[in-house]
Formats: sequence, structure tokens, C-alpha cells
Amino acid sequence: MSAMNFADDDVFLAHVTERLATLSGVQAVTLGGSRAQGTHTAESDWDMAVYYRGAFEPAELRALGWEGEVFGVGDWGGGVFNGGAWLTIDGRRVDVHYRDLGVVEHELAEARAGRFRWEPLMFHLAGIPSYLLAAELAVNQVLDGELPRPAYPQALRKAAPEAWLGRARATMQYARSNNAPRGQHTEVAGAIAVAAMQAGHAVLAARGEWVTNEKRLLERAGLRGIDGILAGIGRSPEALEAALAEAQLFLLAAV
Repeated sequence: MSAMNFADDDVFLAHVTERLATLSGVQAVTLGGSRAQGTHTAESDWDMAVYYRGAFEPAELRALGWEGEVFGVGDWGGGVFNGGAWLTIDGRRVDVHYRDLGVVEHELAEARAGRFRWEPLMFHLAGIPSYLLAAELAVNQVLDGELPRPAYPQALRKAAPEAWLGRARATMQYARSNNAPRGQHTEVAGAIAVAAMQAGHAVLAARGEWVTNEKRLLERAGLRGIDGILAGIGRSPEALEAALAEAQLFLLAAV
């Protein structure tokens, strides 16, 4: 595979899609992230997903010979993000995510009923909602196969904002009760950052806008102003309490 040299991105994408589509059990291949939404730069990764029915064998992906690390199914926690690969193909960074269609269809049905659960995920301060799988269906580009393209469910639009707002309130309250009185500057700053992301989810859920990651969550939710509060945090218990109170007012006003 090192001999490949695709100067044209479209030709490159078509080639990778074709190879992924041949893997056992794969029913569809998609392009996600900034490239699917037209907000990418030349340096942006290629975020791709393989949607499989039944079983998927990462060994077949590894056998394609692309440079990088291929993980097993379940190696990323076994939840919404159940595994994937970090690859370099023709000098381009490509992430491949595994998507079990049985799980995807279940979470889509749950989202349409206004139900979801929360999961932790590396590099995401607020974690992720299980309806992220539905969000991917809505915003990603299907390159091979067929997948549903759901609208934002009204039941989820009613339920998710309060659920996220409740998490934000609890995060701030814990910091006010336990971290601020001890002068724990780092813990308070972290709590404000986490609560801001949780509030961002609440804002966008209320608007009926899908979220697939946290990269532009604060900007989209109009919460970038939290930076000013974080920058001015003092170190005394009184200053930390004041920062938490200011942050809570700011976030609640936005929601």
C-alpha cells in the first residue's frame, strides 16, 4: 500500500471506500467529521466508519496492509464507540470507526422515543450521549450502501436539554460544596469547563441540532464567553465560589 499515490482526494476517498466496503459484514461506509460537513482544512483527518451487521473482523482490516493501529471490537469501551483504527493511507491520516448496525438501530429508536444514556469517552469533557449514533446518521455522508438519515426527534428535543442541564447543575453544585471551600483551584476550573460542555449539549438539543463531538460545541452554543470566567478565577475559597456563581449564571442564561 505504500506505493499508492493519489493526488486527487476524491480518487483517494473512492479507493479507500471500495476497500472498506469489501470487508465481511460491512453494509455501508460513511465519511464523517469536518470533511463530511465541509469545514475541513488540508490538514484535517479523514473520519470514516464501517457499518456492519452481525460480526466484524478487525483482522480483515489489518490485512489490507495500511500503516497504523487496528483495534479490536470493544477495545474502546464497548459502548457507542466500540472500536476502530488509526491509519495512515497515502500519507493521509484516516480514522475508521466500527458501527454495529444492531446497536445503531436500537439507539436511533431510543432517541426517537426521547431516551438516551450518557457514556464517558476519552478527550470529551462532558462525555457523549448515546444518540450520537443517530447524529452521525444525520450528518455524515454515505459513500457506499444505504443508511437512514433521521431528523432530530421532537421527543429528544424535549427530554435532552433538561437532562444535560441537570448534569451541569450537579457538576457546579459539587464544586461549590466540595472544591471551592478547600481552595481547590484546578478542580473548580475543571468543573466549570465540564459544566460548560454539558450546557452546550443542552443548548443545541433545545435547538434540535445534532452534536457529534465537542470540537466546536461552545462556539455553536454561544458559550465561548466562559473563557473569560475561567481566565479570571482567583485562588481563595471566596474567589472560587464567586467564579462558580458567575459561571452558573452565564450558563443558565444561555440555556
